Amino acid sequence: MPLFMAIRRTAPAATAPASDGLAPAAVGSLRSRIEVLRRHRRWLLPLVVAVLLGQMAAAMITTAVQQTPTIDEPVYVGTAEVYLAQRDLRFNPEHPPLGKLIIASGLAFTDVHLDPDFTGDQTALGRHVLYESGNDPWRVMLFARLPMIALTLLFGLVVFAFARDLVGAAGGVAALALYAFSPDVIAHGSLATLDVPAAGFLLTSVWLLRRARGQPLRYLPLAGLALGAALATRMNTLAAAPVLLLLAAVSYWSARRTPGLDRRGTLRLIAYSALAAAGVALVAVAVVWATYLAVDPRPPWTTPRNVPDIRGKRGLVTAWLPVPEPYRDGMRIQFGIEYSTKGGGFLFGRRYFGSLWYYLPAAVLVKTPLGMLALWAAGAVTLLTARRLRPAAPYLLLLPAVLLAVLLDGSRGFGVRYAIFLPMFLAVAAAGVLIHRTWWAYGMTAALVVFVAVSSLRTFPYYLPYSNEAFGGPSKTRQHLHDSNVDWGQDLGRLAERLRQRYPDERVWLGYKGSGVPSYYGIDARDPLRAKPEEVRGLLLVSNSAVAKAEPGGPLEALIESSRPIDEVGHSITIFRRD
Repeated sequence: MPLFMAIRRTAPAATAPASDGLAPAAVGSLRSRIEVLRRHRRWLLPLVVAVLLGQMAAAMITTAVQQTPTIDEPVYVGTAEVYLAQRDLRFNPEHPPLGKLIIASGLAFTDVHLDPDFTGDQTALGRHVLYESGNDPWRVMLFARLPMIALTLLFGLVVFAFARDLVGAAGGVAALALYAFSPDVIAHGSLATLDVPAAGFLLTSVWLLRRARGQPLRYLPLAGLALGAALATRMNTLAAAPVLLLLAAVSYWSARRTPGLDRRGTLRLIAYSALAAAGVALVAVAVVWATYLAVDPRPPWTTPRNVPDIRGKRGLVTAWLPVPEPYRDGMRIQFGIEYSTKGGGFLFGRRYFGSLWYYLPAAVLVKTPLGMLALWAAGAVTLLTARRLRPAAPYLLLLPAVLLAVLLDGSRGFGVRYAIFLPMFLAVAAAGVLIHRTWWAYGMTAALVVFVAVSSLRTFPYYLPYSNEAFGGPSKTRQHLHDSNVDWGQDLGRLAERLRQRYPDERVWLGYKGSGVPSYYGIDARDPLRAKPEEVRGLLLVSNSAVAKAEPGGPLEALIESSRPIDEVGHSITIFRRD
């Protein structure tokens, strides 16, 4: 009997009497089996949940231990330490404080040294804390990542509870399995970054709003807290606020609507629903204010020099939002960064400039397990077509659709981490397939979940460069994507180990794209772009993001074309030999 069938609620038909054509002995045997399942259900379900989250924890901790700092992490870690030691908001103003406060909760258990007279920028701050102050970067990064790992596991419980509310325990297990085996969630949930916590807080808020359809006074304030946590973690969650406030009004309306309301009663209910949404907004704004005051309650705030002048509608929104002034400046910086067309990217072997609206959908297609894609689609269709689940469709599908539409409008050629909300929300949506309590629905779901699990386990511990089998797996991701989709500077430590084991005493040239300091890990290398081409002889080590964005006809491309690949590290760094 499949696990999903074993743990779901036993249907009334399963206790059919002997008159249905079964022999008394067969009926007795069936009832005995059902009774055994009922007795074991009390411990079977928690055991399954613990196993799924346990393997996820093992994968994330292993990844956290083995990977060196990614490009963004040192900035967040350095800023978190400034929060702890100096109670100052001047670093990394483009992101609100909550995510960095969570990182700081791990750093509080380490003895990190920070020069109180440090005056550099935030990039230099991260390098100073990790490599220039006598701290152990391996230990510092592990303790910075552990709170994020714990938070990612807690969001797994939200996924389970949300799906169980919709379709029962079997749906909760299916949704949790998709979440726990998601390579993208494992990859980014094991880093001291802000993408997973921001998306997880949004999912938590939506789950609480869905529950508010039954008990609005209990769950709407909690939904406001979760929304506020998302807004206080990452700026791009602002686009979710109007959607969640609309859902808050809908939830209150659904909870208080009664048959036979007259026109006056309807208008009154509309007004109360609007007030309920306003209450959620007030709680969320209060959380944002509280996070800033928790770091630095001292006025006034000095606007950083790099804050751009944002005009038009975005400028008006920024000016009128009831948020702290540092938050406004962070919004202005984000608008300046995320809507810039000066950058570029790499997609399916082609280097491009500006932005491509279809970049993120294509990247999600590459980096999502095939079984997961199939269940996402089936779950979304079921939510829209199954009468019992249709009221849940706006909660699970509307917000991801809006957020994805907003992302398509900007310049986001840096990775599926921007859309990390998809494997969270759509894992819950996928569980909707189990509303059809048939063997084929349970069998199909179980088979696809196993397919996802196998695909995920095969990439261990290289989750960051994962791509599905249709695109060649992790070793081929570099041919399709770049940056945090495959190479985010995470394999400097593994590269050092490879050089010690296989290439001792070789002359090394390194084109590394990342925040780590190669010399700290024992890599004695020169920059190939600061030497004449004829001098570059021996091993040429190049980050795959640098390979992907090498300028056509430029010096790096010329060096690569005149070399031969002989090895690779973590699917993110290629080792060439140049004779």
